[in-house]
Amino acid sequence: MQELMIDFITSLDGYGAAEGWPAFWGLEGPEYLGWLEEDSNTERTLLMGATTYRLMHGAAASQPEGTDTLAAVPKAVFSNTLREPLEWANTRLVSGDAVEAVRAMKEESDHPLSTLGSLSLCRSLLAAGLVDRYRVVVFPVVTGATGRDRIYDNWPDVGLELTEARTFDGGTQLLDYVPTLLDGPIRSGTGAA
Repeated sequence: MQELMIDFITSLDGYGAAEGWPAFWGLEGPEYLGWLEEDSNTERTLLMGATTYRLMHGAAASQPEGTDTLAAVPKAVFSNTLREPLEWANTRLVSGDAVEAVRAMKEESDHPLSTLGSLSLCRSLLAAGLVDRYRVVVFPVVTGATGRDRIYDNWPDVGLELTEARTFDGGTQLLDYVPTLLDGPIRSGTGAA
């Protein structure tokens, strides 16, 4: 069975983006970009919803020819509104129940699975107990006034067991966890699981 990882970038206050700010809040440094390039060479299938597909494909299409780093990566888009054929190379459309489709993909895929953005898809997969890893890169900025795409709204309670932590460029934090769905608050002294 293949692993499923939720993978986000976020401001310290839990936003996935901020109005008027550049990508990575303009705080990407050489250590982070080097790690990101290494990580992008990991074989995996990217999972995303229709909104993320439109945003990422649009960004890739606006780049100079030959610079779309995700063109060769297998991608699955979960949507009941998009229609085939999808324009982005190596992308397949999955209609119907995303949770059941991902459950089957974990069994049948040749590669690990990883999300790309797609807040509601991630929330559904986590609530269904399908997520094996939760990785977040936290940028050292608070965007309370301009932040958009709050990541954790309407999520279930989740305990997180830290498996890796790393600092890039003196401030950006990578945190890698194993998630455990919780039935309620953690009782004092009992830990996350």
